[in-house]
Amino acid sequence: MIIGGSASQDLASHVAKELGEEICYVETKKFPDGERYLRIDGQIEDEVTVIQSTGYPQDENLMELMFIVSTLKDLGAKKVKVVVPYLGYARQEKRFKDGESVSAKIICNLIEAAGADEFITFNIHEECVLNFFDIPARNLSAMPAIAEYLNKKIFKKSNEKPLIIAPDKGAYGFAQEISEIIGCDCTYLTKVRLGPDKVETRIVDVRCDSESENTVNIDSVKGMHAIIIDDIIATGGTIVNAINILKQYGASAVDVCCVHPILTNNGATRIYAAGAGKIIGTNSLSSDTSRVSLAKSIADALRE
Repeated sequence: MIIGGSASQDLASHVAKELGEEICYVETKKFPDGERYLRIDGQIEDEVTVIQSTGYPQDENLMELMFIVSTLKDLGAKKVKVVVPYLGYARQEKRFKDGESVSAKIICNLIEAAGADEFITFNIHEECVLNFFDIPARNLSAMPAIAEYLNKKIFKKSNEKPLIIAPDKGAYGFAQEISEIIGCDCTYLTKVRLGPDKVETRIVDVRCDSESENTVNIDSVKGMHAIIIDDIIATGGTIVNAINILKQYGASAVDVCCVHPILTNNGATRIYAAGAGKIIGTNSLSSDTSRVSLAKSIADALRE
């Protein structure tokens, strides 16, 4: 049995279709004083999977998730798997300043305390967050789904081979994963200090078949269709900088891909204004850019 929270109903429906499982509906509303009402409309099975992303509004979506999981256990579910495609508060995994709340740990503890028996998410910003759980917790990659989308929707007809770009070295693993599936080159951007007060962002010359790395002007960028890949795009500042550099290096076109399209503070507008042709996100969060479905990836994980 699959249950979709308010933030992931469409995704949950597609997962249920992939698995040939029953979809169970949730009735939810907000009272005039702001409190929430929730009712699970269906006969509860022994094993249930709840799919609920916890992006904006984070607090409401998290509270709904707690209500669903706890209610399922009260109604007799023996095992509740919780799939949270995007986990809100996960970027505060440690105390950076004295007195700060380690919100990632608190959220994990709450999900487990509500009755979750297993936890699944996608490309969590810091994988160490999963260590806060005492239940089995998995971090899946959305890169195969993104690579399949790029192959099918953009490059299959033209047989064009793109250049996959990570906006920094931290995201280079994503670029490598996609480039290996598509069969193309990849690289990343890095900051090079030219003097005491001057820092320049450059492209690192890395090829799939080479272990060498040099910060040089890569001639092969010129005329290439560049694809920038990252896990999360929030305000888009890093991506705008990457687009400007790729345009400077002569890229013929630049598209932007990410797993979690948060896109706050006019982030999408800024990215398009910088010259991006497309912004391609997954449906871990609902937005105008959520073009890549994670339904098959979730279904495959649940079959294991």
